[in-house]
Amino acid sequence: MESVGISMLNLDWYKGRRVLVTGHTGFKGSWMCRLLKKAGAEVTGYALDAPTDPSLFALSSLAEDMHDVRGDVRDLERMQNVFQQARPEVVIHLAAQPIVRESYREPRLTYETNVMGTVNLFECVRHTPSVRSVVNVTTDKVYLNREWPWGYREDEMLDGFDPYSNSKSCSELVTHSYVSSFFSTADAPAVSTARAGNVIGGGDFAMDRIIPDCVRAVTRGETIRIRNPYSTRPYQHVLEPVCAYLMIAQCQAEDKGKAGWYNVGPDDASCVTTGDLVSMFVQAWGEGACWENVSEVNAPHEAHFLKLDCSKIKTVFSWKPVWGIEEAVGKTVEWTKAWVNHRNIADETDREIDAYLQEM
Repeated sequence: MESVGISMLNLDWYKGRRVLVTGHTGFKGSWMCRLLKKAGAEVTGYALDAPTDPSLFALSSLAEDMHDVRGDVRDLERMQNVFQQARPEVVIHLAAQPIVRESYREPRLTYETNVMGTVNLFECVRHTPSVRSVVNVTTDKVYLNREWPWGYREDEMLDGFDPYSNSKSCSELVTHSYVSSFFSTADAPAVSTARAGNVIGGGDFAMDRIIPDCVRAVTRGETIRIRNPYSTRPYQHVLEPVCAYLMIAQCQAEDKGKAGWYNVGPDDASCVTTGDLVSMFVQAWGEGACWENVSEVNAPHEAHFLKLDCSKIKTVFSWKPVWGIEEAVGKTVEWTKAWVNHRNIADETDREIDAYLQEM
């Protein structure tokens, strides 16, 4: 039987390695740190307080298992001190203002965090000799969206529309400049960016995201209200990009020629409309869950169609997605019902990680 999954990811490589994760208190960051701790890494997290209450970070008691540092990526001096103390070998940059609608409400904060936060990170990296590998996590929304029916490739124009997407385009350009200006020598750290599609999974409690909105509605016994059910997005389970980031960081540390810019998204079958995604959620949840289409007047601009071409990461790393969209939704519902029923969330998260790794 042909192997699927991330064949080049070796979690044993992380055992005993010093890894610094910015944005570790967020949704992706919490899954990332849980996985790194299971791998035996020495993890330092640098972030603001968890952005939601409840939060996966608190529910999983992650602060007990790592060096948990509070700080803002806009605070260069604070971040420099953390780098000096942690002496990381690997850096995963997740810290961001990640919500499109929030970027319309707070554009300056979004640019300060997502652009200058990236500048500050690389200033810390270039003055920390221990760093061997850096992955800057951006988004699939960095591209100039022409509403094409085919996927964007890594050499397409970077020009996001809204302040969030555009700030992440800028973060990409900052990364490219630092690589050219400071990290081009043989002894410099390897640097990549990863442009991931929309992620779903247990423990996402953010506002203005489709699955958290569904969870809030069904747990209150309300009809799910969807503002744009016809938008198509590349949805994937959170463990897909998290494992891909770790794979890139590991492989480029061993072979700097593998550093670059990578799309991380699902296969075409998992690029579905928001309405289809919610219908899958409703079916998996059961209990009479239902949804309705609620259009908005003067709603902020959002792309209608967005898909990634992930040929590059598949070719360079022999990478393939593990869970399709229906399984990703099912796993999300399983985790969420465990939370609703007050089960041990650390155990539930580990169980899901183990299930994923077994299928790689």
